[in-house]
Amino acid sequence: MTEDLEPQRFTLTRADLVRYAGASGDFNPIHWSDRVAGAVGLPGVIAHGMLTLGLVGSAVAAWTGEAEVLELGAKFTAPVVVPDDEQGVVVEVVATKVTRTEETTTIAMEVRCGADKVLGMPKAVVRG
Repeated sequence: MTEDLEPQRFTLTRADLVRYAGASGDFNPIHWSDRVAGAVGLPGVIAHGMLTLGLVGSAVAAWTGEAEVLELGAKFTAPVVVPDDEQGVVVEVVATKVTRTEETTTIAMEVRCGADKVLGMPKAVVRG
């Protein structure tokens, strides 16, 4: 049932983190400073959690033709570490189960950055 939903891949660079910080108002230096990220025990600069969840929303929109989202949620389980280079890092969103009723479609997903699952139990419910 998920075979018709192509995995969605999104590349994040440090420039994307800067743009997201400006849009969201979240200027926490763990999202732009290697020094600060390391000082607090992180493996490097990390993407904003809500930016990562936003990528899930983009995948759902692509799969559903931008259907109305009724629910979107996940647990943040691992950071998305974004290197200081032009290539960035790829976040992949894969649908693992689709359940349809007369009124809604529920999509369970897996979200990875490399070998790491970065979101736990990501799920969207859309109208239709």
